[in-house]
Amino acid sequence: MSAAPSFPYLLVATDLDGTLLRPDDTVSGRTREALAAVTAAGAAHIIVTGRAVPWTRHVLTDLEYDGLAVCGQGAQVYHAGEGRLLTSVTLDRQLARLAVAKIEADTGGLHLAVSQDGIEGKILAGPGYHLQEGPLPALRVGTDELWTEPVNKVYLQHPRLTDDQLTLAARQAAGDLVGVTMAGEGVVELLPLGLSKATGLSLAARRLGVTANRTIAFGDMPNDVPMFGWAAYGVAMANAHEELKAVSDEITLSNAEDGIAVVLERLLG
Repeated sequence: MSAAPSFPYLLVATDLDGTLLRPDDTVSGRTREALAAVTAAGAAHIIVTGRAVPWTRHVLTDLEYDGLAVCGQGAQVYHAGEGRLLTSVTLDRQLARLAVAKIEADTGGLHLAVSQDGIEGKILAGPGYHLQEGPLPALRVGTDELWTEPVNKVYLQHPRLTDDQLTLAARQAAGDLVGVTMAGEGVVELLPLGLSKATGLSLAARRLGVTANRTIAFGDMPNDVPMFGWAAYGVAMANAHEELKAVSDEITLSNAEDGIAVVLERLLG
């Protein structure tokens, strides 16, 4: 796989929310054109999102995207053109419940939700969990019902702690059992230990025959930090969390201001 000399990368990895998507959950015409120019130059575009596949498919359809997508914080590599999962990693439910218990011992009661595994996996929200608007309605269930089917992540909320405080507390209490990441406002997640966007992206890149040193990545939240660590060049949006900005190679304009397009147009010359 080779890109034209005018574009220095073979792979462009973009987060969705707060990055590729504007605040109204659409992708601008300018950004679409920039990505089309990148692929015309011989590079690949791959979406790398914390959303599980069911929450991502409508975006891929809107973009007429038929390549690989890394979903669920790296747990799922999904082939959009074929409509099938190539890889899927689940979170051990017994371990997750132990992790939740250890965190609650330090923080007090948590509100929980889970993302079920699979292309048709549902979001189940337990008592007290604040539901955000999204393309896939969550189902209200009792606490015990959260654990009846395989899951790829657990969502945590706390009645008093901020997202940053909850993330830190969860890592301190259960970081030896599960991965902990913050993916957005009100979105603190427990994942299989060692799983990240970087692990999913590396698997997808290997299938495409592309290496990390020819990859540029765009993101906005702490869950993008591992992806920036893997890719040769990491670009944070102006609206990004300070933790990601601190490890970025460049800060572009916000997702509302075509920040991705600005960088790609410059690199395309």
